[in-house]
Amino acid sequence: MKAVFAEGGKCVIRNVPIPVATASECLVKIRATAVNRADTLQRKGLYPPPPGCTDILGLEMAGEVVEIGSSVTKWSKGDRVMSILGGGGYAQYASIHENLLVPVPSELSWQEAAAIPEAWMTAFQLLHLIGKVKKDETVLIHAGGSGVGTAATQLAVSAGAHVIVTAGSDDKIEKAKQLGAIAGINYKLNENWATKVKEMRPNGIELVLDCIGGSYWEQNAEVLGIDGRWVVYGLMGGQDVNGKLLRTILSKRLSILGTTLRNRPLEYKAELAKQFSESGLEKFKNGSYKTIIDRVLKLEEVDQAHEIVESNSTIGKVVLLVE
Repeated sequence: MKAVFAEGGKCVIRNVPIPVATASECLVKIRATAVNRADTLQRKGLYPPPPGCTDILGLEMAGEVVEIGSSVTKWSKGDRVMSILGGGGYAQYASIHENLLVPVPSELSWQEAAAIPEAWMTAFQLLHLIGKVKKDETVLIHAGGSGVGTAATQLAVSAGAHVIVTAGSDDKIEKAKQLGAIAGINYKLNENWATKVKEMRPNGIELVLDCIGGSYWEQNAEVLGIDGRWVVYGLMGGQDVNGKLLRTILSKRLSILGTTLRNRPLEYKAELAKQFSESGLEKFKNGSYKTIIDRVLKLEEVDQAHEIVESNSTIGKVVLLVE
C-alpha cells in the first residue's frame, strides 16, 4: 500500500505492506484523511509518534472496514467508520482497535467524515472532559478559524455557552459568527485583544481554550474571572512564561489545565469516542453540526497540503483523498 513518511523535513510516499489486524482490530480501507498541525511538526522531527505507534503520518481517517479480527463484535465488513489515530492516517489501509471506531453517518461524504475525528474529539475533550463547560458561561477560543476552533465553537454553542474567538483574519471571524460565536477579535488588528474581551465581559470569562501558550499567557490571565479555567492544549506562541502569573492564579483562584490527546491510553480514547458518538452523531445527521473544510487535495499532494496548513490562512480542515 501507499503510505506517507517524514524524511528530511519532507513528506515521502513509500510502498509498504498492508497492516494485519489483530484479534481486537479492524482493517480499514482509508478513503480520506486530514492534515493536522501536529503532522507538520512530526514532518519536521519535532513531534515523534508515541512509543509503539507507526511512523506513518496522519492522526485521523475515514474509510470502510474490509477485515475484522477474531474477537471484534461491533463491526462488520463494509461498515463506514472514522477514527482518531496515533499515526497511520496518511495511507491506504490502517489497522484500528474496534473501540476507537465511530460510525460515519450516511449523510456525510468521505471527505466530510475525515474532517471530524481529530478536530471534533479534541474540541469535545477540551470543552467537556477537561474544561467542564456549563450553560451561560463565556468561552474564549483562540485560533477560532482552525479545525479545532470551528468545532469547539459549535460544541460550546450547543452546550449553551457564549463564544468569543480570536483569529487572524476577518473572514475567519465571520465564519465563527456564522457558527454561533457572539464576537470575534482579529489579533492582527488588535494586539491587546484582552481589552476587547474585558469590554464585553468586565467581570471576566469562565473558560479559555488556549493553543497559543507563552505569548498569550498575560492576556489570558487578565480576561479570566474568579475561579476561571484555562485549558492549554498547544504552544504555538512559545512555551516560556515570565512574570507574575502565580500571583494572578492565587488572586483569581484560576485553574490551569494542560492536555494532549495523541499519547492518551487506549481506554481514554475509546471512552472519548463513545461519548462523542452518543452526543454528536445525530447532530451531524440533521445538519446542526457542520464540518468546515477549507479545501480537498489528493494524498499525492501532501506537501502542498502541509504548506497550506502552515500558512495559517485556512478556515477549517485540509482534507486528503486516498485512492
